[in-house]
Amino acid sequence: MTYFPQEIIRRKRNGETLATGEIEAFVRGLVDGSFTEGQVAALAMAVFFRGMDMAERVALTRAMMRSGTVLDWSGAKLQGPVVDKHSTGGVGDKVSLVLAPLLAACGAAVPMISGRGLGHTGGTLDKLESIPGYCATPDNDRFRRVLEDVGCAIIGQTGDLAPADKRFYAIRDVTATVESIPLITASILSKKLAAGLSHLVMDVKWGSGAFADNLPMARELALSIASVAEGAGLRCVALVTDMNQVLGRTAGNAIEVRESIDMLRGQPAEPRLREVTIALCAELLAMSGLAASVAQARAKCEAALSSGAAAERFAKMVAALGGPADLLERPETHLAKASIVRPVHAARGGVVTKIDTRKVGIAVLMLGGGRRQASDAIDFAVGLGDIVGIGETVGAERPLAMLYASDESAAREAAALLASAIEIGDAATPGPIVVERITAAT
Repeated sequence: MTYFPQEIIRRKRNGETLATGEIEAFVRGLVDGSFTEGQVAALAMAVFFRGMDMAERVALTRAMMRSGTVLDWSGAKLQGPVVDKHSTGGVGDKVSLVLAPLLAACGAAVPMISGRGLGHTGGTLDKLESIPGYCATPDNDRFRRVLEDVGCAIIGQTGDLAPADKRFYAIRDVTATVESIPLITASILSKKLAAGLSHLVMDVKWGSGAFADNLPMARELALSIASVAEGAGLRCVALVTDMNQVLGRTAGNAIEVRESIDMLRGQPAEPRLREVTIALCAELLAMSGLAASVAQARAKCEAALSSGAAAERFAKMVAALGGPADLLERPETHLAKASIVRPVHAARGGVVTKIDTRKVGIAVLMLGGGRRQASDAIDFAVGLGDIVGIGETVGAERPLAMLYASDESAAREAAALLASAIEIGDAATPGPIVVERITAAT
């Protein structure tokens, strides 16, 4: 049957439900170019205002998944079920660096396909590329070999994986239609389904440093992802987590790798970072049958972390993908160091009552730790360390953060922005880091 682009656009503009055939025709048009940029933008805007029901979301997700290569692990010699985690993004979110090797140490196979920084949020690939020699875009044979040998491999999206999403997202990005829950759902899940997963855990963040700046939106997105994933045949649980302050104590690239290494080596970790990591790991182990319950799974995660088994997997993954074999033993030798290191103090002493986490992320961008344009080079050494959290006391002895910079002017601008992002008062109590657990049945 022939579907005309303008008719598909008209029907969605009028609030009608698109048939699966219409959605598949649109995705084919994304890949072969038969839908013009204007037509793609028009349909994106129609969906933005009119939405999509769950059946339409499943159809769009499946069609975008099939627009390129779909990885098949059935012939691979993997140690366990194929699982992964995805985060909607935040500031200081280095969970993947610990979670992937932790899952591998607990018996799972983790082909983690991650992204780069977007706006004020950091990207897992940018952090990993601060490790000298690390190959974030291996060919499929090397990817498969590392997954078989190590149990985990964190890499970037290849061009043949869900190519329809790549074009669709680029057009949405310049037409103010990114913030559409049906389109976000399909974008995330098409890539995860193309990676050949059997189980997925979603970390949907809410707060001042997240895409979803309010809880209702985060809940809606979490339910959409969990429901569409199940509808497409992928088991999924979503956790809504707090991003009203930086996750962990660092924000940057090399500095976040160092914090992750410290956690893997058994040094005391920031409690919120540790809890999110363990909670996500436990959900996947229980869901995939590697543990009988979430409680048993948590104990298994804690044991793999404290024993050094997760650290060993991380070291093997880094070496297998071209990084230094002694990164865990000698991180200071391999990770970039900033030439300017100084504390940033608050204007007055007191208790941290509120943090504009988005501003903290922008301060890292100012330092050169992210991209303002896609072509920008990243300074891996810069960022913020020892960042305060809500409820903590600051003063002469306790700065807001340590600033790591390569340029004096940028350092001054970033310090001023950081100071303006953190409110000081008399008392505050942070909320829970894991706010809610959502499944398709919720």
